[in-house]
Amino acid sequence: MRIEHVETPVGQARIDWFDSTEPPRTILVMGHGTATGVEAGDLQAIATALPRHQVTVALITQPYRLALSTGQQGRRASDEPSLDAAWRAVWTKVTRPGTQMIAGGRSAGSQVACRTANELGADAVIALSYPLLGPGSARELLATGLPMLVVQGGLDPYGRPDQFPPLPQTTNLIEIPQEGHMFHTPALVAEAVVNWLEHLPGPTSQY
Repeated sequence: MRIEHVETPVGQARIDWFDSTEPPRTILVMGHGTATGVEAGDLQAIATALPRHQVTVALITQPYRLALSTGQQGRRASDEPSLDAAWRAVWTKVTRPGTQMIAGGRSAGSQVACRTANELGADAVIALSYPLLGPGSARELLATGLPMLVVQGGLDPYGRPDQFPPLPQTTNLIEIPQEGHMFHTPALVAEAVVNWLEHLPGPTSQY
C-alpha cells in the first residue's frame, strides 16, 4: 500500500492506494461510512482481493475523518456538500486516461458515489450497505443510470434487500444473508465485487 494526501476545499484527504499487480484495467475508488473509516473489513477485503484481478483500489479517507484520526484541532465538516466537495477534489487526482473508473463506498460513502458519479464521469458504481431507509433514498440510488452493484446485508436495519424498489437490469443487488449494516464476513463482499467486475463491460470513461 502507498499513501497520498490531497488538498480539498474542506481540508486534507488521504488516498490509500492498493496497486494492481499488472497494468490496471480498472480503478475502483471507495469511500467510507460514518461509523468506521477505510479500516472497515469489507473495504480492506476488497482492497486486498482486487489488485490480482487488474484492478487498482483507492480507499479515500474524508478530511473530517482524517482530522479526527490524527488529532488535529478544529472540527471538519461532514455534511453532504463537504463530503461531495472533497470527493470531487480527490477524483481529479485518481483518474487515468483510458482506464475504467468505478466510484463506490459503504453506507454514507456509497451515497457520495451515487450523488457525484454522473458529473465526474464514472463508468459504474458500487454501493455497500446503502442506507435506503435514511439518510439515503431510492431516488438517490437510482439517479446515476449507470451499471451498479449493491451489496446489502439481509438484516440491515437501514434497508433489507426485500425493501428495495424495483431496480433496472443494469443494477445487481446481492444479499449477504444474516448480516446487518456492518459485514462480519467481508470475504463474501469481496467475492461479490470480483464476480460482478468480471462481467462488467470495458471502460467508457474519457478521462
